[in-house]
Amino acid sequence: MLFSILCSNVSADPLRKIAKKMAKKVENMPNKKIAVLNFPYHNGFISSGSSLVQERLTTYLVKTERVEVVERHLLNKVLDEMSLERTGIIDENLTKELGKVLGVGGIVTGTLNDLKKEKTEVNARIIHTETGKILAAGRVEIKRTWLDSPVKPGDYKAEQPDEESGKDKLSGKSLIQLAILLDTSGSMDGLINQAKTQLWRIVNELSSSEKEGNNPTIQVALYEYGNLRLSRGENYLRQILPFTVDLDMVSEQLFALTTNGGQEYCGAVIMDTANNLQWDKHSDIYKVIFIAGNEPFTQGPVDFREAVTCAVDKDIFVNTIFCGRKQQGIATRWKEGADIGNGEYLNIDQQVRVAAIQTPQDAEIQRLGTQLNRTFIFYGAKGKVAAEKQIAQDKAAGEHKKEGSLLQRSLFKAKAQYSEAAPGDLVNEVKSGKVDVSKVPEKELPSEMRAMNEKERIDYVNNKIKGRKEIQNKINKLNEKRRKYIAEKRKEMTAEIGKQTLDQVISDAVRSQAIKKNFKFKE
Repeated sequence: MLFSILCSNVSADPLRKIAKKMAKKVENMPNKKIAVLNFPYHNGFISSGSSLVQERLTTYLVKTERVEVVERHLLNKVLDEMSLERTGIIDENLTKELGKVLGVGGIVTGTLNDLKKEKTEVNARIIHTETGKILAAGRVEIKRTWLDSPVKPGDYKAEQPDEESGKDKLSGKSLIQLAILLDTSGSMDGLINQAKTQLWRIVNELSSSEKEGNNPTIQVALYEYGNLRLSRGENYLRQILPFTVDLDMVSEQLFALTTNGGQEYCGAVIMDTANNLQWDKHSDIYKVIFIAGNEPFTQGPVDFREAVTCAVDKDIFVNTIFCGRKQQGIATRWKEGADIGNGEYLNIDQQVRVAAIQTPQDAEIQRLGTQLNRTFIFYGAKGKVAAEKQIAQDKAAGEHKKEGSLLQRSLFKAKAQYSEAAPGDLVNEVKSGKVDVSKVPEKELPSEMRAMNEKERIDYVNNKIKGRKEIQNKINKLNEKRRKYIAEKRKEMTAEIGKQTLDQVISDAVRSQAIKKNFKFKE
């Protein structure tokens, strides 16, 4: 009966299109055997829909008769034996390990994202187990037939900012939506790490803003374009993440991007971003696109002027970052794109390495940023994934310490937006009143809490809440001194070289645009 339900109306199911694409990519490989993992929501939440999408894709892949698919019960048994969660969230090393254990050439995985009532977006990809490279990716919308999603059908209006106040009704905070579009073509070698670091600075600058006395909720979406691993039929672009408040997930995906050949279609990726993300319609929300790349802005089948105008019509600022010499970017129309988009034209010169201004406060801020990790109590399946992600992203930022990534990450971790978005953090959930620690099942608690009685558990969590606030205050006070130090240094540098630093230009750009939407920044 289940098979009949899954196969009914096959021709109308958009998932069939993804299955065909993936099967085609694998059929010419020596190893045509693949495994289909669960499809969680992008915050790690597992619903009945997660396994339903897994089942449908498995069925359609089998029906192509081009590939051999690992039976689900065998897959689950292997995951259990490897002590892995059945979330579908795995890194490159685990992909390779699964490939060896299961004997498969490809792993199919992806995420779900609820768009509106009874409609869910499925982002799917197939990963080559030997190399960890994405062989194919696709995105489709399907009808949601399950009820256990992160947002209940009746709550969709509450998820959107209030039409009059421009605030998120669930948090009472204002909203900023930022889309990052990064060229990952081969010509970006030597520039991509600088671009990643600068984009992270943008997120941190926005997180320091205020509106009506509160720091805003920040949603970030991530695209890559221009990579040969991506589909030519989809203009060599891919939505990696829809809007999310989980900045560890954004960091993970951003730092994982690598370059590989390709055609860079700026107009196409801007048009896709403008039309396919859930941009809020309220006029008092700061909505912005940052697109970074190094090839002519005119490439591809979509006229960049039409794409940028489409974004502007939705009240979205479009800023461009040309990764090359300033005059070359102007000549290849990057400045024109920013001008049409009411944004700023910026550039990163490969021959001039961007170095962050060092301050006497940096080392202590970074030390305290690491210390903040000890104030998190991650519990349950989501918490386990979040804890691993937090450590991994600290390490990734540390690898770009000279460019300032570790410092920027430490500063962001001191802000409420970071801890409030951390999945499975018992400290924040108790503080916000979402969870009663006395009612959390013992098996979901970290090992150090399981032997405690109820009072000891409550005291333990309260001490973490207090400790986090103290560390956050220390970092923020140090950052005030740091900002004053940087302001003086920038004046000296501007006087010496006769122009502003890239950091300053980026800071001025986001501030001037957000101020137009009534956001405020500290001097």
